Amino acid sequence: MRPATANGATDDWRLPYAGRVGMLSLIAAEAAIFVIFIVAYLFYLGKSASGPTPAILRPPIVLSVCLLSSSITMELALGGLRRGRAARFGGWWILTIVLGAVFIAGTAVEWRHLIVDEGLTVSTNLFGTTFYSLVGLHLLHVVIGVTLMTVVAVLWAGRRLADAHVPKVEVLSMYWHFVDVVWVVVFTVVYLVGR
Repeated sequence: MRPATANGATDDWRLPYAGRVGMLSLIAAEAAIFVIFIVAYLFYLGKSASGPTPAILRPPIVLSVCLLSSSITMELALGGLRRGRAARFGGWWILTIVLGAVFIAGTAVEWRHLIVDEGLTVSTNLFGTTFYSLVGLHLLHVVIGVTLMTVVAVLWAGRRLADAHVPKVEVLSMYWHFVDVVWVVVFTVVYLVGR
Protein backbone atom coordinates (compact mmCIF):
# COMPACT_ATOMS: atom_id res chain seq x y z
CA MET A 1 0.00 0.00 0.00
CA ARG A 2 1.22 3.48 -0.85
CA PRO A 3 1.73 5.91 2.03
CA ALA A 4 -0.86 8.68 2.31
CA THR A 5 0.18 12.31 2.05
CA ALA A 6 -0.98 15.12 4.36
CA ASN A 7 -4.13 15.70 2.30
CA GLY A 8 -5.00 11.99 2.26
CA ALA A 9 -3.91 11.28 -1.36
CA THR A 10 -1.56 8.41 -2.07
CA ASP A 11 1.97 9.10 -3.19
CA ASP A 12 2.54 7.74 -6.74
CA TRP A 13 6.20 8.69 -6.90
CA ARG A 14 8.62 5.92 -7.87
CA LEU A 15 12.32 5.81 -8.47
CA PRO A 16 13.11 6.30 -12.16
CA TYR A 17 14.28 3.30 -14.17
CA ALA A 18 18.00 2.90 -13.45
CA GLY A 19 18.82 2.18 -17.10
CA ARG A 20 17.23 5.45 -18.18
CA VAL A 21 19.13 7.43 -15.52
CA GLY A 22 22.35 5.72 -16.52
CA MET A 23 21.81 6.47 -20.20
CA LEU A 24 20.98 10.11 -19.50
CA SER A 25 24.20 10.35 -17.48
CA LEU A 26 26.17 8.75 -20.32
CA ILE A 27 24.59 11.11 -22.85
CA ALA A 28 25.50 14.13 -20.70
CA ALA A 29 29.11 12.97 -20.45
CA GLU A 30 29.32 12.15 -24.15
CA ALA A 31 27.78 15.50 -25.06
CA ALA A 32 30.55 17.22 -23.09
CA ILE A 33 33.18 15.24 -24.98
CA PHE A 34 31.62 16.15 -28.32
CA VAL A 35 31.55 19.82 -27.32
CA ILE A 36 35.29 19.66 -26.64
CA PHE A 37 35.97 18.06 -30.04
CA ILE A 38 33.73 20.57 -31.85
CA VAL A 39 35.40 23.53 -30.15
CA ALA A 40 38.83 22.12 -31.07
CA TYR A 41 37.72 21.65 -34.69
CA LEU A 42 36.43 25.23 -34.91
CA PHE A 43 39.48 26.64 -33.10
CA TYR A 44 41.95 25.01 -35.50
CA LEU A 45 39.86 25.60 -38.61
CA GLY A 46 41.87 27.53 -41.18
CA LYS A 47 45.12 27.31 -39.21
CA SER A 48 46.75 24.67 -41.40
CA ALA A 49 49.67 26.21 -43.25
CA SER A 50 49.68 23.60 -46.01
CA GLY A 51 47.83 20.61 -47.34
CA PRO A 52 44.16 20.01 -48.04
CA THR A 53 41.57 22.36 -46.58
CA PRO A 54 37.89 21.83 -45.75
CA ALA A 55 37.06 22.90 -49.32
CA ILE A 56 37.71 19.28 -50.42
CA LEU A 57 34.78 18.00 -48.36
CA ARG A 58 31.54 17.04 -50.06
CA PRO A 59 28.52 17.06 -47.73
CA PRO A 60 27.29 13.45 -47.34
CA ILE A 61 23.63 14.26 -47.91
CA VAL A 62 22.45 10.71 -48.70
CA LEU A 63 24.31 9.27 -45.72
CA SER A 64 22.84 11.95 -43.47
CA VAL A 65 19.32 11.15 -44.70
CA CYS A 66 19.96 7.46 -43.99
CA LEU A 67 21.19 8.14 -40.46
CA LEU A 68 18.45 10.60 -39.57
CA SER A 69 15.78 8.31 -41.07
CA SER A 70 17.00 5.58 -38.75
CA SER A 71 15.53 7.53 -35.81
CA ILE A 72 12.12 7.24 -37.46
CA THR A 73 12.50 3.51 -38.10
CA MET A 74 13.72 3.11 -34.52
CA GLU A 75 10.51 4.69 -33.20
CA LEU A 76 8.37 2.55 -35.52
CA ALA A 77 10.18 -0.55 -34.22
CA LEU A 78 9.61 0.51 -30.61
CA GLY A 79 5.92 1.04 -31.36
CA GLY A 80 5.70 -2.54 -32.59
CA LEU A 81 7.55 -3.86 -29.55
CA ARG A 82 5.32 -1.96 -27.11
CA ARG A 83 2.21 -3.37 -28.82
CA GLY A 84 3.56 -6.92 -28.81
CA ARG A 85 3.90 -7.07 -32.59
CA ALA A 86 7.17 -8.95 -32.93
CA ALA A 87 7.22 -9.05 -36.74
CA ARG A 88 6.63 -5.31 -37.02
CA PHE A 89 9.33 -4.65 -34.46
CA GLY A 90 11.80 -6.92 -36.25
CA GLY A 91 11.24 -5.42 -39.68
CA TRP A 92 11.70 -1.83 -38.55
CA TRP A 93 14.58 -2.77 -36.25
CA ILE A 94 16.47 -4.53 -39.06
CA LEU A 95 15.89 -1.51 -41.31
CA THR A 96 17.34 0.72 -38.59
CA ILE A 97 20.45 -1.47 -38.48
CA VAL A 98 20.75 -1.38 -42.27
CA LEU A 99 20.50 2.42 -42.34
CA GLY A 100 23.22 2.65 -39.69
CA ALA A 101 25.39 0.19 -41.64
CA VAL A 102 24.93 2.24 -44.83
CA PHE A 103 26.16 5.30 -42.93
CA ILE A 104 29.23 3.38 -41.71
CA ALA A 105 30.03 2.03 -45.19
CA GLY A 106 29.50 5.44 -46.79
CA THR A 107 31.82 7.08 -44.27
CA ALA A 108 34.46 4.45 -45.09
CA VAL A 109 34.11 5.32 -48.80
CA GLU A 110 34.39 9.04 -48.00
CA TRP A 111 37.51 8.47 -45.91
CA ARG A 112 39.09 6.32 -48.61
CA HIS A 113 38.56 9.15 -51.09
CA LEU A 114 40.00 11.73 -48.70
CA ILE A 115 43.05 9.61 -47.89
CA VAL A 116 43.84 8.17 -51.33
CA ASP A 117 42.63 10.87 -53.71
CA GLU A 118 43.02 14.03 -51.63
CA GLY A 119 45.98 13.05 -49.43
CA LEU A 120 44.21 13.97 -46.20
CA THR A 121 45.25 11.82 -43.26
CA VAL A 122 45.14 12.37 -39.54
CA SER A 123 48.78 13.50 -39.65
CA THR A 124 48.62 15.67 -42.79
CA ASN A 125 47.75 18.91 -41.00
CA LEU A 126 45.57 20.34 -38.24
CA PHE A 127 42.49 20.07 -40.43
CA GLY A 128 43.10 16.34 -40.97
CA THR A 129 43.71 15.78 -37.26
CA THR A 130 40.58 17.58 -36.10
CA PHE A 131 38.38 16.28 -38.94
CA TYR A 132 39.16 12.61 -38.36
CA SER A 133 39.01 13.04 -34.58
CA LEU A 134 35.56 14.64 -34.60
CA VAL A 135 33.95 12.61 -37.39
CA GLY A 136 35.72 9.47 -36.15
CA LEU A 137 34.37 9.95 -32.64
CA HIS A 138 30.86 10.14 -34.06
CA LEU A 139 31.48 7.13 -36.30
CA LEU A 140 32.62 5.13 -33.27
CA HIS A 141 29.29 5.89 -31.60
CA VAL A 142 27.41 4.75 -34.72
CA VAL A 143 29.39 1.48 -34.78
CA ILE A 144 28.62 0.88 -31.09
CA GLY A 145 24.92 1.59 -31.69
CA VAL A 146 24.71 -0.74 -34.69
CA THR A 147 26.53 -3.46 -32.73
CA LEU A 148 24.12 -3.19 -29.79
CA MET A 149 21.11 -3.15 -32.12
CA THR A 150 22.45 -6.28 -33.81
CA VAL A 151 22.57 -8.02 -30.42
CA VAL A 152 18.91 -7.10 -29.89
CA ALA A 153 18.09 -8.36 -33.42
CA VAL A 154 19.71 -11.71 -32.61
CA LEU A 155 17.60 -11.95 -29.44
CA TRP A 156 14.50 -11.10 -31.48
CA ALA A 157 15.36 -13.68 -34.17
CA GLY A 158 15.82 -16.32 -31.46
CA ARG A 159 12.43 -15.35 -29.97
CA ARG A 160 14.14 -14.37 -26.73
CA LEU A 161 12.95 -10.76 -26.67
CA ALA A 162 10.20 -10.40 -24.07
CA ASP A 163 8.01 -7.62 -22.68
CA ALA A 164 10.50 -7.26 -19.85
CA HIS A 165 13.10 -6.10 -22.39
CA VAL A 166 11.05 -3.11 -23.61
CA PRO A 167 12.61 -0.63 -21.13
CA LYS A 168 16.10 -1.79 -22.10
CA VAL A 169 15.38 -1.39 -25.80
CA GLU A 170 13.96 2.07 -25.06
CA VAL A 171 17.24 2.98 -23.34
CA LEU A 172 19.14 1.85 -26.44
CA SER A 173 16.84 4.04 -28.54
CA MET A 174 17.78 7.04 -26.38
CA TYR A 175 21.42 6.41 -27.26
CA TRP A 176 20.61 6.12 -30.97
CA HIS A 177 18.64 9.36 -31.00
CA PHE A 178 21.57 11.06 -29.27
CA VAL A 179 23.90 9.79 -32.00
CA ASP A 180 21.57 11.26 -34.63
CA VAL A 181 21.31 14.64 -32.89
CA VAL A 182 25.09 14.79 -32.60
CA TRP A 183 25.35 14.09 -36.33
CA VAL A 184 23.19 17.14 -37.09
CA VAL A 185 25.65 19.28 -35.13
CA VAL A 186 28.77 17.61 -36.59
CA PHE A 187 27.39 17.83 -40.14
CA THR A 188 26.58 21.51 -39.69
CA VAL A 189 29.97 22.38 -38.19
CA VAL A 190 32.15 20.28 -40.51
CA TYR A 191 30.36 20.29 -43.85
CA LEU A 192 28.50 23.62 -43.80
CA VAL A 193 30.09 26.15 -41.43
CA GLY A 194 33.65 24.86 -41.76
CA ARG A 195 33.83 24.92 -45.55
